[in-house]
Amino acid sequence: QVQLVESGGGLVQAGASLELSCAASGRTLSIYAVGWFRQAPGKEREFVADSRWSGSSTDYGESVKGRFTMRRDNAKNTVYLQMNSLKPEDTAVYYCAARAGPRAVYGYWGQGTQVTVSS
Repeated sequence: QVQLVESGGGLVQAGASLELSCAASGRTLSIYAVGWFRQAPGKEREFVADSRWSGSSTDYGESVKGRFTMRRDNAKNTVYLQMNSLKPEDTAVYYCAARAGPRAVYGYWGQGTQVTVSS
């Protein structure tokens, strides 16, 4: 089993920056990739970014490219999502997820952290 715990959400003004953290524990050696997703009220879950657990091959959703950056701290088994130039449309619950293989679904999910961007 893999446990994921997100933190770092909050209320910020448009244009501000925020960094989310996702701490992984348990069978972290089984993790192939980690991703960030978000879901706003009344909307479907949206892909934000994902990266191989090794740190290579990071992909971003179109709506966040150039503004969000995903990185990993190997020593802490923690991945981060640095969010710059935040917009009100970035308001959502942000979830961290992990999958065990290149074709596996994201089977491990954190509890989510709320990000609210005011205009």
